[in-house]
Amino acid sequence: MKKQNNSEKKKNTGNKIIVPFIIILIFILILLSMLALVYKFYMGGFSADSQYNTYDQYYVMIAENRRSSFMQNIYEGAYQEGISNGIYVDLLGDNLPNDYTEEDLLKIAISSQVDGIIIDTESSEKIAELIDQASEADIPVVTLLDDNANSKRCSFVGIGGYEIGREYGHEVIQIAKEIRKNYFMSNEYTREEEIASIDVAVLINSNSGSSSQNVIISGIREAVENEASSSNTSVNIEIVSVDNSNAFSVEESIRDLFVGKELPEVIICLDELSTTCVYQAVIDYNVVGKVNILGYYDSETILNAVDRGVIYSTVAVDTAQLGKYCVNALKDYNDLGATSQYYTGDVTLINRSNVASYLKKEEAEHE
Repeated sequence: MKKQNNSEKKKNTGNKIIVPFIIILIFILILLSMLALVYKFYMGGFSADSQYNTYDQYYVMIAENRRSSFMQNIYEGAYQEGISNGIYVDLLGDNLPNDYTEEDLLKIAISSQVDGIIIDTESSEKIAELIDQASEADIPVVTLLDDNANSKRCSFVGIGGYEIGREYGHEVIQIAKEIRKNYFMSNEYTREEEIASIDVAVLINSNSGSSSQNVIISGIREAVENEASSSNTSVNIEIVSVDNSNAFSVEESIRDLFVGKELPEVIICLDELSTTCVYQAVIDYNVVGKVNILGYYDSETILNAVDRGVIYSTVAVDTAQLGKYCVNALKDYNDLGATSQYYTGDVTLINRSNVASYLKKEEAEHE
């Protein structure tokens, strides 16, 4: 009896030792399995991160309004053209912690000894000096949209400001004709002198020393003068300065147009931000149909406004082409030692007659 009890005690004691041991062993095996999985995923991620592309050259783009969709699309065109040629194009300042000025970014690019610089900013003397410094350091510089002809830039990529101005001027005359027609149809007693003139406000960037705005205005004036006789209407053109330092200041400047004064029949906008702000102001102040907006650029918002008839027409710029030209100019200069002095991008007038095709294109790109 004692022997049996002793054997049972030994058996129970053995079980008490074995069971915890098995549990601990299972726990260790599970822990080791988890560690193995973590290690596998970690090493997999590490090896994925370690896979990188190499490029033959490194270009940077510096832009005053780099966050606008207009400039982002130009950059995308430059980036894609660079990738296809073994060149990496970086939008300098986009991922930096501080908000550096264009002068600061240009100094950073020169100090970094990049292979090429694309810059869109006002044509100041200081910028010209820095462009010359880059040239002396064998870094070619392409000016974009706003030229700095007095500097040692290797090329200028822009749009035909004079032709854009003529397009705007032609649209002003078309609007004048429509206003006269509508007046005569609505009131048979309308007198000739009551519709003898229309007022046009051209919004310009007060913070820019760019000459491109003046070229556009010259084109507007000449087109209006040449075609005014056909509409039997004189056109009064007023230049309105808009503070473009930030989106809020633009809205404030444009709001002043709609408060406490008689609205012009036509408002011409020379950039994307002014176009969208005027479009919104027309809706907010309930003057849709009373003001004809001639816009700039073909963002989705602007195209939809043209389609609804809130914006009379807009000038579309081939942004991808501009970006491509910038990269090609720098590449030619680096490879051949020379490049074309000027590249001009294509522009298209979009109105209600052709806006549908552009909206379809936008939808296709989003799909």
